[in-house]
Amino acid sequence: MGKSGRGDGRRGTLGNTLSGAAVALGCVLFLGAFLWGALLYQPYSVPTDSMNPTVKAGDRVLAERIDGKDVRRGDVVVFQDDLWGTVPMVKRVIGVGGDKIACCGDGGRVTVNGDPLDEPYLKDKGPDSQTSFPQTTVPDGKLFLLGDNRIDSLDSRVHLEEGDSGAVPRTAVQARVDAVAWPSADLGMLAPPTGFEQLPGGTSQPGPLRLLVTAVVAGAVLILGGAAYGPLTRRRTADTGRR
Repeated sequence: MGKSGRGDGRRGTLGNTLSGAAVALGCVLFLGAFLWGALLYQPYSVPTDSMNPTVKAGDRVLAERIDGKDVRRGDVVVFQDDLWGTVPMVKRVIGVGGDKIACCGDGGRVTVNGDPLDEPYLKDKGPDSQTSFPQTTVPDGKLFLLGDNRIDSLDSRVHLEEGDSGAVPRTAVQARVDAVAWPSADLGMLAPPTGFEQLPGGTSQPGPLRLLVTAVVAGAVLILGGAAYGPLTRRRTADTGRR
């Protein structure tokens, strides 16, 4: 009986040690990932339906804070330019400095440097909502932006009509959208942009949001599991004593 008691005690001490370690590791993962995410990401509310179906009016998105010089074609960016309005807007980068942009090429598609873009993210999965515009060269240090809902988007095409290049400075970019956080029906990472891979510079890789979410979930599981160990052990010990 005495040996059994000492064995139970040793197992209990080891269990408590492991439980404490699990809670400590869980706190590091949970808090570390949460704080890192708060530094890297910022939530935004999408103001219009111009990016439907990628993101819709009223969606809450998580966007990674980046420098405008790191933006590539295909990125969905949050930007603010006084010539476009007084609130942050969300559009997709179609062209960068030096690109020649026009519409429409083969199949009614936007062309970049003469090559028609394949844009499966467009509303209704096709280019039928495109409106023609003459070829324009994107100035260095600027971005040509279009909405995915081409029939309902005030974007670089509108500013072309006003007599400028239609582009915004890279410095106007605040963040790159990685995921939809709300509503739950649209929850998830944005699909990687396609159609730009053949162009110089390729496309951007998603930020570390998926890794951060995994770390937060793993940390929560470790914290709850470690915290539950003590009560479960005491209950099991009490049951054994009654028997």
